[in-house]
Amino acid sequence: MADHGLFGPRSVTWRVMGEPILLVGGLRALLMQGLHPRAMRGVLQHSSLMDPSEAWSRFVRTTEFVRIRTYGSHAEVERAARRVRKIHSSLTAHDPDTGEEYRLDEPEALRWVHVGEVDSYLSVARRGGVRLTDAEADTFVAEWRRAAEVVGLAPDSVPGTVAEMRDYIEAQRPGLRFVPEAAHPLRLSLNAPLPLILTPLRPALPALTLLAFATMPRWARRLYGLPATPVGDLWATATLRALHTGLGLVPAQVRYSPAAREARRIMAA
Repeated sequence: MADHGLFGPRSVTWRVMGEPILLVGGLRALLMQGLHPRAMRGVLQHSSLMDPSEAWSRFVRTTEFVRIRTYGSHAEVERAARRVRKIHSSLTAHDPDTGEEYRLDEPEALRWVHVGEVDSYLSVARRGGVRLTDAEADTFVAEWRRAAEVVGLAPDSVPGTVAEMRDYIEAQRPGLRFVPEAAHPLRLSLNAPLPLILTPLRPALPALTLLAFATMPRWARRLYGLPATPVGDLWATATLRALHTGLGLVPAQVRYSPAAREARRIMAA
C-alpha cells in the first residue's frame, strides 16, 4: 500500500496546496508570524532571515520542509519533524519586554505560527478563486492539525474549523504588534538576493510582498504601519483572481511543481 504521508489523495490539502498562487499565501503566513513578538524575536535571534547572504538558502529550506510535510511519506515527515523539534527545543531567545529567556518551542508561539499559516493558505486560495465549499474549508483546517503535531503541538490544541480559527486569531489580537528591531518586510523585499538564474524575477518580489500584505486583515496591515482600506481589500482579491486565472492558462507541466504534479496524477488515478 502506497505511503502518502499526512494527507493523501483524498485530502483537501493536496488539492489546495499545489496551486502556484499559494506562494502569496506563504508570504502572508510569514507576515502574520511577524506580528507575534516572541515568535518574531525567536526568528530574529536565531535565524539568517535578515542576513542577505543567507536569505535564499533559508527560503529553500523552508520550502523543502513545506513540500515534505505536504507530500512526503510518513518516514520523510518524521525525519523532518525530528530535525525541526530538535532545533526548537535546543534554542532560547530573549524577550526584552519582560527580561525572560524562553524556548523556541514555546507552545503559544508555535500555535500562532501554525494558525497564521493555515489561515493564510486558506484565505489566499479562496480569494484567488480556488473552489472550496465551507465544509471543505473546515476540512482543510482540521487536516492541518496533523501538521501541528509535526512541530510538537497537540492536535487538539489548535483550531479544527474556520470558526475556531477566527475566534483564536481574534483572541490573540491584543498581544500582537510589529517589534521595532525587525526590518520591514516590504523594504527587505526590495533587496532580496536571488540566484543568478532567478534574477529576472527580482522586480516581482516587491509586488508579491505588497500583494501578501494586502491579503491580510486590515488590523494586521495597520500594525505594520500600512494603509488599510476596503479599496485595498478589493485590489487584493481582484489581483489574486487575475493571477490565478492567468496561471491556469499555463500548461500543467510548467504550472505545478514536480511534487504537486505527482499528487495530481495520484488523485486522478
